[in-house]
Amino acid sequence: MVFLAFVLFLILAAVVLGFLGAILKGLFYLLIIGVVVFAATLLLSGFRWSRRSHRHFVR
Repeated sequence: MVFLAFVLFLILAAVVLGFLGAILKGLFYLLIIGVVVFAATLLLSGFRWSRRSHRHFVR
């Protein structure tokens, strides 16, 4: 449950950074940081999800 809240927070932060980077002049680096944070969040969730699926054993 805590992991899901953390992932949602990271996605929200990435969206806000991307929005500010796209809107504010001269702060394009915020858009890049937002994209990097979003990609890292997707990778983190994918690793966690794939690791969880290997724990189920067939009886």
